[in-house]
Amino acid sequence: MLDALRAEVLEANLEIVRRGLVLYTFGNASGIDRATGMVAIKPSGVPYETMTPADLVITDLEGKVVEGAMKPSSDLATHLLLYREFPSIGGVVHTHSEYATAWAQAGRDIPAYGTTHADYFYGPVPVTEELTGEEIGGDYVLNTGVAIVRRFRARDRELDPDAVPGVLVRGHAPFAWGKTPIDAAHNAVVLEAVARMAYFTATLNATCEGVSQPLLDRHYFRKHGAKATYGQTK
Repeated sequence: MLDALRAEVLEANLEIVRRGLVLYTFGNASGIDRATGMVAIKPSGVPYETMTPADLVITDLEGKVVEGAMKPSSDLATHLLLYREFPSIGGVVHTHSEYATAWAQAGRDIPAYGTTHADYFYGPVPVTEELTGEEIGGDYVLNTGVAIVRRFRARDRELDPDAVPGVLVRGHAPFAWGKTPIDAAHNAVVLEAVARMAYFTATLNATCEGVSQPLLDRHYFRKHGAKATYGQTK
């Protein structure tokens, strides 16, 4: 079932290992087939170096295992909620990459300090509110997704998940997403890179105010939207 999706999700999982975002079995990638509503995700605790497409677990959007001999990732409920709430995305990646996780643990947004950030994220990478004791003691993994969605739909600053394809879960670690599993992995890699650069920027100049709005617009919209100019004409 869903052989092409399985292959792409496996490649996304392997990519975050190749790029140094994963230690041991920390982290996971998934992808969704929107036509069927089926999701392919990494099995829980399985070493990446031994994983095959057949090892990936297929579930429906409510978490029922449809195909697979192993347990799905322990982060499944977060992935599924993001697919339900953000209908434009096709892949989700969760890592504990060093610098992005440091910003999450510090409870700080990653400011848009420069054009590398602006090429991918239209504004700061947000951090969620801390989960309550009740949320942690309840359906913790689902409530992690609830915290992400709540941050993106905050009344004071609603965010577009297509324009800001990543988030920091306070005290935990980053999630990233994209139109496909490979796109999600790409965004996770870039998120770690901008988190690292932001750390050094803040260390070198604690009063840095970040990139100007015109420069943010210039760099973001050259790669995104109807008037994008970056790359070759299709």
